[in-house]
Amino acid sequence: MAHPDDSDNPAVIEVNNLTKKFGKFTALDNLSLTVEKGQVHGLLGPNGAGKSTTIRILLGLLTKDSGTATILGQDTWRYNVELHENLAYVPGEVTLWDNLTGGEIIDLLTHLRSRQDKDRRQKLIERFQLDPTKRFRTYSKGNRQKVALVSALSSDVDLYILDEPTSGLDPLLELVFQDEIRLLKEQGKTVLLSSHILAEVEALCDKVTIIREGRVVESGSLDTLRHLANTTIKVTTKQSPKEIEKMPGVINFVVDGEHAEFQVTHEHLNEVFEVLTKLRIEAITSHPPTLEELFMSHYEDKGS
Repeated sequence: MAHPDDSDNPAVIEVNNLTKKFGKFTALDNLSLTVEKGQVHGLLGPNGAGKSTTIRILLGLLTKDSGTATILGQDTWRYNVELHENLAYVPGEVTLWDNLTGGEIIDLLTHLRSRQDKDRRQKLIERFQLDPTKRFRTYSKGNRQKVALVSALSSDVDLYILDEPTSGLDPLLELVFQDEIRLLKEQGKTVLLSSHILAEVEALCDKVTIIREGRVVESGSLDTLRHLANTTIKVTTKQSPKEIEKMPGVINFVVDGEHAEFQVTHEHLNEVFEVLTKLRIEAITSHPPTLEELFMSHYEDKGS
């Protein structure tokens, strides 16, 4: 089976024009996605956008209607057994064997993969505060999630596919998860992360793909996506800032005396700051759009 170091192509995941229908419902509509080697790639979208369908096709659990989907250069349906030796998967809802202990499940799952690290397994059990001696049926949702996370993160594989991996974890353990993903990144591993926690994606991901109704609506680095969106400015000036409202690229302008709040497109930032300087700035704050603002700009109009 191909290994990512064996090819000049840095793409670990390559999806082109992927289409999947369930009856009359189109779950994926010519979706394309590329995840490069060593990248933490965020996959964003609300329920029903197509995230889980995409992941299930990548895992070889679903057939596609058309298009292509490859991992490490191999077709995900034809070579799904071989591919699973070199990838680890964490679902958002973990359902495993009720009568086995957490430790037995971790050992079973890691044994299915090509490389294991027992020292790392023990360290992860301690970091995620998991009691591996309890049977799976006795675990809370959070502890079930820990079993899947420890199993995946203690496997020395090239690709980690994580679908809502911190569902049910408390905030402190979410920070532990983020530390472990950063460690994988330092080791040159590749991660596809689907998450509804936008702060988590913003903290970890090199690149983000936002999907809506089975289609990609934005894809790129956070810096690139922010350049496509508006910067928010709050400013107090000695002179009235009302003239800013009429400038190109300025929207959502609200003024109260010498205080103004508005948004401005990236390409018009310099002109706006030049005028603000002439108005004698007393106080100013500005920030690029957050990932949440970028995300919501694609959904709020439909109430999704």
